Amino acid sequence: MLRWALLSGCVGAAATASAGDLHVPSPDWRDQVVYFAMIDRFDDGDPSNNDQGVGEYDPADNSRYSGGDLRGLTRRLDYIQGLGATALWITPPVANQWLNPDRSYGGYHGYWASDLSAIDAHYGTLDDYRALSRALHGRGMYLIQDVVVNHTGDWIGCGDAVDPDDNASIAEHCRLRGDAQGRSAPVQPPFDRNDPQDPADREAAIYHFTPPIADYSNRRQELDYALADLDDLNTENPVVRRALRKAYGDWIREAGVDAFRIDTAFHVPAEFFNDFLHADDPEAPGMTRVAAETGRADFLSFGEGFGSDKPFGDAQARKLDAYMRTPGGLPSMINFPLYGTLGDVFARGRPAAELRHRVESMMTLHADPWRMPSFIDNHDVDRFLASSSEAGLKQALLAMLTLPGIPVVYSGTEQGFREQRRAMFASGFGSGGRDHFDTEAPLYRYLRDAIALRRGNAVLSRGTPVVLAANPARAGAIAWRTDGKEETALVILNSAGHEVLLDDLDTGLPAGTRLQGLFAIDAAPRDLVVGEAGRLTLVLPPHSGEVWRVADTGVRSGRKPSSRRALSPPRRRDAMDAEPLLQGGAMDARLRGHDGDGVAVVGSDFEAHGTAPGTESIRLVIDGDLGNAQTIAIDEAGHWQARLRADDMIDPAIEHRVVAYDPGSGRTSPAQLFRVALDWRLAADITDPQDDDTGPTGTYTYPTGPGWREHRPADIERLRVWTAGAALRFELTMRSLSTAWHPASGFDHVAITAFLQLPEADGARVMPQQHAELPDGMRWHRRLRAHGWSNALFSHEGASADVEGTPVTPVADIAVDHDARTIAFTLPAGALGHPTTLAGARLHVTTWDYDGGYRPLAPEAGATTFGGGEADGARVMDEVSAALK
Repeated sequence: MLRWALLSGCVGAAATASAGDLHVPSPDWRDQVVYFAMIDRFDDGDPSNNDQGVGEYDPADNSRYSGGDLRGLTRRLDYIQGLGATALWITPPVANQWLNPDRSYGGYHGYWASDLSAIDAHYGTLDDYRALSRALHGRGMYLIQDVVVNHTGDWIGCGDAVDPDDNASIAEHCRLRGDAQGRSAPVQPPFDRNDPQDPADREAAIYHFTPPIADYSNRRQELDYALADLDDLNTENPVVRRALRKAYGDWIREAGVDAFRIDTAFHVPAEFFNDFLHADDPEAPGMTRVAAETGRADFLSFGEGFGSDKPFGDAQARKLDAYMRTPGGLPSMINFPLYGTLGDVFARGRPAAELRHRVESMMTLHADPWRMPSFIDNHDVDRFLASSSEAGLKQALLAMLTLPGIPVVYSGTEQGFREQRRAMFASGFGSGGRDHFDTEAPLYRYLRDAIALRRGNAVLSRGTPVVLAANPARAGAIAWRTDGKEETALVILNSAGHEVLLDDLDTGLPAGTRLQGLFAIDAAPRDLVVGEAGRLTLVLPPHSGEVWRVADTGVRSGRKPSSRRALSPPRRRDAMDAEPLLQGGAMDARLRGHDGDGVAVVGSDFEAHGTAPGTESIRLVIDGDLGNAQTIAIDEAGHWQARLRADDMIDPAIEHRVVAYDPGSGRTSPAQLFRVALDWRLAADITDPQDDDTGPTGTYTYPTGPGWREHRPADIERLRVWTAGAALRFELTMRSLSTAWHPASGFDHVAITAFLQLPEADGARVMPQQHAELPDGMRWHRRLRAHGWSNALFSHEGASADVEGTPVTPVADIAVDHDARTIAFTLPAGALGHPTTLAGARLHVTTWDYDGGYRPLAPEAGATTFGGGEADGARVMDEVSAALK
């Protein structure tokens, strides 16, 4: 009766029928699909708890509480389960510091704990939390709670001059500060012992009395200093460890939590987790022991290690792996490197081979990648759609759902959200005054089908992928075969926005193997038959993705292949000869010589010729790009010739591949290989005055937080521009370059926004989201935005004061030279729309900083707010222009 009354008061009679037990056995986590919701931004089931009266509640302000709560989550479980999710991960429900006056920011997100043992009043009560847990379990679903072991809220302030190892220095340079609730410490012992002026509190060593992290590459700072100025717990202290075990163990017992996501795991020693998970303490046992007492034999704890790797790099992946291989440590970490690569390939148009490396790396480096959560965006990074298209989003989701790992879908992705922390419910921040729980929304329906594909085919969640092909030069085809114990699947995607030829793919399957089409993005699945020697040649539509299951390994006698089978496998030299592709004619004068394996090297546009007897025309396909392939007529003698552009190929290390293709028969020539080392020509060299990083009015000031005022990272000193055909490279020399936040792009504390006007008549004047227009009547056709964790390119179509434009790929290659203080951006001609020339183009470059949007401007600077201007003033700290000759 208690359970019925409790649920009926929270979620209504429809949900009570599915009420389940508080404690249920652990699932096989490999087969789960997780829906991640930020409590405050998901749904408001009880408006009476929204405003706690200290100025922390304002749905119009992204920095304040919006009103979402536990009852809201419970009443929307039909929506979440209807998507196909089997588990719900929520942000920390514990009592938080509601408002930090120094930052003028609220703890709505849940990561500024005041009491780890209590539910935050904005979210409801313990009974509300139990009701959510029971409702999930009654549906066969599971509850994942976000937990924080590294820090509490922000009450301790230590200056940069403090020596953390000297008590006298701590007493001199560290102070407590109050918050909007009239508190200067958490309310929960022993975390209330935080006064740096009190010798007893210093002796208790519950906290590290340290300044904010200034250098994330410094391991001492990463572990012991204040992350984002939050009070760093001394997790080596047995008293702290015991208190954390007691608090979080109670959530398993009292609320029926099935797994933990552990925030900021990199900021505590890897050895901490052996104690946290396995401690044999009768009063405060480790989490796995508590879970076992409640019938959970496989309580999953997965850590967050924020950091993506550079293309073909593994530094962050190895750091993740070290946490999972520490004896008794975390069994799982979130796969951040895979997140970074999925975005690079499907949002930013990077070569498909980068995903090949990431897949092969995670399968060889990690002992159990099947239990590592994967994602494409979350509450701490830009939305995927902030700089990409829905087509790219669908591909990234399909790739995530067909690779090993526990897929995580961030709430709002299924509704096409572009904003990082927009609310799902009508009265919440950024909602536009309406609810966003539309089960007929196109992306909701797409995700529902894609999740059903994964859940209906265990080979996708438990099998081992083998990458068969991946375009090394540009966006294009990537294919992998996934082998399970009893099943085999084939996945092929085309990340390019044009048709791609995937020729002569070696599937590793016997000739005649039937492939049953299971899924296709925006199309009906097609069945195929593997051709001679186990090979396939396919034409892939733009932004396509297809999945097949091996139906059998041979065609029955007398059975004709389906009319929708693959193209015939290519014949060899006797059918089509392209041996002279890179010989003779004008090409002779362009050759730079050959590398050790005889691959030709060219520096600009070049000619190719060959033979194709018995064919009227062929298409000359470079790097699989069928959409932009030239159609070449064959003369009476069976010969052909063509001139090829080189300005789409900007990386001299990449080996390019060209084939002649006959669309009528599906035949292809043997591939010819070459490299391109473009002849770059200086088109502009502009010196920009020093110390002019003060905005258009000359009054702007940097934020007060560390890393800005002492380094002035937005001051441009020089702009140089080069062109090669219609390829563009520009280089900025900066006053200083910072890597304090360990940025993926190689620089932080500044965002670069560049506008390119091509020699055309149209274009846009508005500088989106910067509250400004371009100077001197300039109009832009391409706009680049890059900071430590974003690299985006847009065309002017659809641009407005609020809308950045239409995403374009590929994005720029970024190269950073810290010794020279330079950042270089290189864009191939295709990224610019293949203009005939860049002579007469104009480039305008601005600096500011960016965090889910351009940082705010105010009359007075704040920790992360620029000062010296009105809120609607131009977001431009420094700027420089160049006319290209």
